[in-house]
Amino acid sequence: MCSLAPQQPKNICVLRNEQINVSVWHLVFSLAIYYYIISRENNDNDDAAGGPKAVRCVSTEELRKHSTASDLWIAIGGKVYDVTRWLPSHPGGDLPLLSLAGSDATDAFLAYHPPSAFPLLPRFLVGRLSDPAVSPASADYRRLCSQFSRLGLFRPSPLLPSLSLLAMLALLLSAVLLVRLSPSPLAHLLSGALVGLLWIQSGWMGHDSGHYPILPSRGLNRLLQICSGNCVTGISIAWWKRNHNAHHIACNSLDFDPDLQHLPLFAVSPRLFAPLFSVFYRRTMPFGAAARLLVSYQHLTFYPVMCVARVNLLAQSGILLLSGRNVPNRLQEIAGVAVFWVWYPLLVSCLPDWRERAAFVLASFAVTGIQHVQFCLNHFSSEVFVGPPAGNDWFERQTMASLDISCPPWMDWFHGGLQFQVEHHLFPRIPRCRLRKIAPFVRDLCKKHNLPYATASFWEANAMTIRTLRAAAMQARNAKNAAPKNLLWEALNTHG
Repeated sequence: MCSLAPQQPKNICVLRNEQINVSVWHLVFSLAIYYYIISRENNDNDDAAGGPKAVRCVSTEELRKHSTASDLWIAIGGKVYDVTRWLPSHPGGDLPLLSLAGSDATDAFLAYHPPSAFPLLPRFLVGRLSDPAVSPASADYRRLCSQFSRLGLFRPSPLLPSLSLLAMLALLLSAVLLVRLSPSPLAHLLSGALVGLLWIQSGWMGHDSGHYPILPSRGLNRLLQICSGNCVTGISIAWWKRNHNAHHIACNSLDFDPDLQHLPLFAVSPRLFAPLFSVFYRRTMPFGAAARLLVSYQHLTFYPVMCVARVNLLAQSGILLLSGRNVPNRLQEIAGVAVFWVWYPLLVSCLPDWRERAAFVLASFAVTGIQHVQFCLNHFSSEVFVGPPAGNDWFERQTMASLDISCPPWMDWFHGGLQFQVEHHLFPRIPRCRLRKIAPFVRDLCKKHNLPYATASFWEANAMTIRTLRAAAMQARNAKNAAPKNLLWEALNTHG
């Protein structure tokens, strides 16, 4: 078994040689914050008068009982918090809290929250956990979080967003000029492909800005999200964050992770053949005759469906924005999406006839389908489970459910950070330009604790995904389910 400790000096030296300079203030502050989280010694709080205040002891068994939306407790760093009233206001949405309700959420909290969130915790304090249990893997993970913070790896990197914005602007201008200035049908087809590439780059931008601030201020970061996401692609950033946060917290849970809930088109596991209740969509996912038929050929329909998968994202965005669910800044979201539905149809209308217009739309959707395939490669062939994530094995779940894509550094632009999926799921607030640097740390940690660290080439990952879909398809052909009462409704009632 390989220990992480002997290799740390070498890795730290490599990172420091990359000229990552950390101020004394940042060093002291990050140490204090992370000590607060990982410390097993919990001091009693003082009351307003300055005297000592008794802290209630809460057992793990009692903690589990508070796991509903109307009574929601979580444990962080050995302390127990009642976050019931915070649920509607949680910036990451209600689903992450509901997924981790009644459990130790220390690792997830460390992964997704900056130090500025820590001072908010005391107002929700209930007591201290009387029987905390930290696995060796989690303990090492928390130490690694502290180490990365001291090295400044969580700090935003302004260069990559700037280059991405320039690339997006160049793609948009090129697409518009080809439509307006060239009479060639091939030029118009190329223009559609360029719009697809624009959407891919916008997707990476939205993905990054949803995990960490890529611009100096919150307002500028929000403006970037609306412009690059809602306005350019027509996909609501609010929908994206709601979906993506749920995926990260409950990665590869068949009933909690919306990124695996694609019935009636796809099923990555035979466990989906029995009706499961989707916590994300708040409804049962039926597996009737129509679903069985479609899933039986899913290994053949996978790539064609990915070419038009963007239609579903546009529909899901609209459904959320027009629903009665709590959507922060709903008017901003709707206005941004409305901008897309002005500029894109207007650009398509500039083409001379319906054939070229159809080809343009198909080209833009098919090219961006590459990104939809990439999203699937990282998880479809990995281990799945049913039920909510358990806080005490969160680190293990993330490594088991993710697949890295091996590629040379000069291909990092193509994968947008998804090539380091294990690293990204463990440290989602680290900018993707630094994921390659932290990969040796994560690899050593997985090896030390005998955890999987799966990696494959882009083509191998595609083959693994198709094999997974084919295996489930063959089992679906033998599944015995009663025909649904309304085949048309089931075919249209697509999840995710």
